[in-house]
Amino acid sequence: MNWNEILDADHIPSTEDIREYLGEAKSIWDELSAYIEETYQIKPQIAYSRCSAQPGWNVKYKKASRSLCTLYPMAGYFIALVVVGPKEEEEVKIGMDAELFTTYVNELYDKMAYSAMGRWLMIEVKDKDVLNDIKHLLTIRVRPKSSIT
Repeated sequence: MNWNEILDADHIPSTEDIREYLGEAKSIWDELSAYIEETYQIKPQIAYSRCSAQPGWNVKYKKASRSLCTLYPMAGYFIALVVVGPKEEEEVKIGMDAELFTTYVNELYDKMAYSAMGRWLMIEVKDKDVLNDIKHLLTIRVRPKSSIT
């Protein structure tokens, strides 16, 4: 059963509801969530979308007013929406040329049409290699503040 069929707009899921739905993918979800929260010092925002492309509950991460990424729970995996904007385009291309990303993310990036708002990558996260791609894209998108100890 699809996520948007399990919980409609009137039934806000808990973090545990999301983790349970993810099944085997909850460990990589947890790793990405912890990475984002620790690196960028932000908390997730659970939101409902009526968008036909990916309806239902999702988890948004925003740094100031800038969207970092949106995560969509799926049965056994999740989708991470990362927008590669015009400012990040060149650095991502350099990373692609240097083979810093998986073949899957390279191919997805190449297939996505460029618009004035950037490339909207809906990345299926099913393993640690793609999880690492997401982390790398987020680092390019919004530089983490370095801490001085």
